[in-house]
Amino acid sequence: MLVSLEWLKDYTDIKVSETEFADAMVMSGSNLETVEKVGEGIENVVVGRIEKIEQHPDADKLVVCQINIGNREAAGRDEETGLLQIVTGATNVYEGAVVPVCLHNSRIPGPLHGQPKVEGGVKITKGKLRGVASYGMLCGPQELGLDDKVAPYISKDGIWLLNDEFEPGADLTEALGLEDTVIDFEITPNRPDCLAMIGMAREAAATFETELRYPETECENETENAADYISVDVQSDLCRRYTARIAKDIVIKQSPWWLQKRLIRAGMRPINNIVDITNFVMMEYGQPMHAFDISTLAGNRVVVKTAKAGDTFTTLDGTQRELEEGMLMICDAEKAAAVAGVMGGLDSEIRDDTTTIVIEAANFNGDSIRQTSKKLGLRTEASARFEKGIDPNLCEKAADRMCRLIELTGSGKVVAGSVDVYPVPYESTPVHARVSRINKVLGIDVDREYMVKVLENLEMAVEGEGDDLYVTAPTVRQDIAIEEDIIEEIGRIYGFDMLPVTQPKGDTQAEKPFTWQMRDLARNAMTGMGLTEIQTYSFVSPSGVDNCRIAEDSWERSFVRIINPLGDETSVMRTLLTPNMLEVLSRNFTRNIPCVKAFEIGNTFMADPFDDKALPQESHSLSIGAYGGDEDFYSVKGYVTEVLDLMGISHYEFVAESDYGTYHPGRCARIVAKVPVKRIPALEGLKQLVEEENGPEDTAGKIFYDEVEIGIMGEIHPDVAKKYQLKTRVYTAEIMFDTLCEISNTKKVYVPLPKFPSTSRDIALLVDESTEAGTIEKVIVSAADSDILKNVALFDVYRGKQVEAGKKSVAFTLTYQDSEKTLTDEDVAPVHERVLDALKEKLGAVLREM
Repeated sequence: MLVSLEWLKDYTDIKVSETEFADAMVMSGSNLETVEKVGEGIENVVVGRIEKIEQHPDADKLVVCQINIGNREAAGRDEETGLLQIVTGATNVYEGAVVPVCLHNSRIPGPLHGQPKVEGGVKITKGKLRGVASYGMLCGPQELGLDDKVAPYISKDGIWLLNDEFEPGADLTEALGLEDTVIDFEITPNRPDCLAMIGMAREAAATFETELRYPETECENETENAADYISVDVQSDLCRRYTARIAKDIVIKQSPWWLQKRLIRAGMRPINNIVDITNFVMMEYGQPMHAFDISTLAGNRVVVKTAKAGDTFTTLDGTQRELEEGMLMICDAEKAAAVAGVMGGLDSEIRDDTTTIVIEAANFNGDSIRQTSKKLGLRTEASARFEKGIDPNLCEKAADRMCRLIELTGSGKVVAGSVDVYPVPYESTPVHARVSRINKVLGIDVDREYMVKVLENLEMAVEGEGDDLYVTAPTVRQDIAIEEDIIEEIGRIYGFDMLPVTQPKGDTQAEKPFTWQMRDLARNAMTGMGLTEIQTYSFVSPSGVDNCRIAEDSWERSFVRIINPLGDETSVMRTLLTPNMLEVLSRNFTRNIPCVKAFEIGNTFMADPFDDKALPQESHSLSIGAYGGDEDFYSVKGYVTEVLDLMGISHYEFVAESDYGTYHPGRCARIVAKVPVKRIPALEGLKQLVEEENGPEDTAGKIFYDEVEIGIMGEIHPDVAKKYQLKTRVYTAEIMFDTLCEISNTKKVYVPLPKFPSTSRDIALLVDESTEAGTIEKVIVSAADSDILKNVALFDVYRGKQVEAGKKSVAFTLTYQDSEKTLTDEDVAPVHERVLDALKEKLGAVLREM
């Protein structure tokens, strides 16, 4: 919100410097962006009137102007006529025009037309143009420091055409009052009342304890009755109030300079007197206004209703827009005239021949205006205010103010009365606050009288006695609803910088969530093993799963799609981390990095394939990737094993997988964790399996395990590696990290060191090539069925000349130990024999000599 201090002083007295004013406003809760002094850097520039224009003798696009600069002394001024000769190429000049004149040795902020801005401004001197002397320059508003977007419409493409109210020879800066301070305040969404000069004046008056003055709204010469000119029919609840007034005998002309100047300071371009007055009142009261040419309204009716699907409407900017059902429209008896709260229509705009206007001051539902504005891609000053919420009680005041300004500027005659449709008047609800509570929360000790004074300065009515304050805020303050709002008002006017500094009280201790503790544990483990942590974007290309040869019907293709992506490369949210990991490995490989070991713990997202409106499922995954050096399948398996062990997952296995397209069919394994389950009814299938293998037995007290797939790992398929330009063997793993956290068990239980020694037996088994080591391990553990078998470890797999084709040699170490005694051969032999017999019977394994 751009606030001109000169304009603000129309409503309240400001007797401090700009810096003191800005600092005090910040401390009272009005944050600001910038403080800018405007109108500086203009020297030796005066008001002039063009008395005569002649064509340049040697240039078709230049004219020679004789300028009246009053009694001002200037180089080149004709002693007889008192006129100053200036040559210009401007096309909008005419005899009698009042213009800014740069005299010899003058300085302006610039930039000159078509040239870049120069630090320190531009110096103007006399010279000759195509042989004709020119003793200065006529300049446009941009050359005098005005932004192009606020330059008066009549002058935006040429010389600044001033009003006739200025005398030739007057210093331009003084005559126009160009010097001012403009402060850009940052208005929060809960304070739409501050999107108005009166709202900011109310804040300043409360901060500096000065009087707030409201503008004149009473007209002096009203005739007839507005109801005889127009009728209003509100057919939608989305319009809370509609006030219409009439002005006739309208004269379209430039606005007086004081009004134009205030609009320019507020960042708005002056157009003509009627349009400028509607914008002025909007900036003054915060109430958007609109004016219709009554001759364009069929039946002299205003009908407020919603559009139908497929309707079209041409707005003031000349764009035909397709409307959607439910958009609120302002119509006449036959057609639409405006998009309510957003923009007027091309057919009902104010024209040069307009004589009678309908003045609209209405209040519309903020959510409806926001949705309409967004769908049409059309955001205006009016829609920005409506969507934040506006007090409907402003309508009548704003309409009256506009009528007063029409009368004051000689723009027309005001018709008495109004047509006001206001079915449910809005009133503020009193808020109960306590003096003791306010002092306690703010940490101060002020009396009731001070609090009442502060609130009354903010135009709030206060009732009650003793500790009780019953506060009724003005209806423009729609943010005042609870006691804490009252506390904030007292605190900010008292001064946030004056509040005592105290330490927070309480014994709350910060603690990381369990999942974050697990992430730190995994990170420390990975970095401790020499891996580098990476972080990649969650927005990815859908082609990533194609490059990884993911099946068409796989869940990995359940993408969450971005509605308005920057491009196809960031059009979906990732469902897995492996494609990102491969991109990182590829980038390093193509830069000749010989060996990379990396990991990432990141978010993945999966859409609900059955419900488009359901929120996506967000989870975390752990991705590991490596190539080069001594990295192979078993090294990556070691990284995974280390993480699982640290997280207390003691029962897991790697199951061969040959159908997952990303990995080499013979060098891939799914990672399956075995989760202890104590309640047998939940695992009837497992109970049945036990009974089938061992016969019916009492299962009470036994521990059973439920298998949970937690990830996959292996060597990347050659075709996938080729897609990523990886000309080496690459190994990756992807683990569902959230599942790991759910099944982890990091409780440490003390186990005394064994008192008695262990004994081990090595066995080498000749088995079929298709027999998995994990299957052999299962048979060993199951057959032993004894607590003395403490560990089974694979230490060798051999294929060679001594092994026949289709076979392989697999060697294990079996460790036996008893916590009560030293084991003898007689103790171990029966268990070991059961193991060997089971291996031969179930797997056809033949014991080889070691």
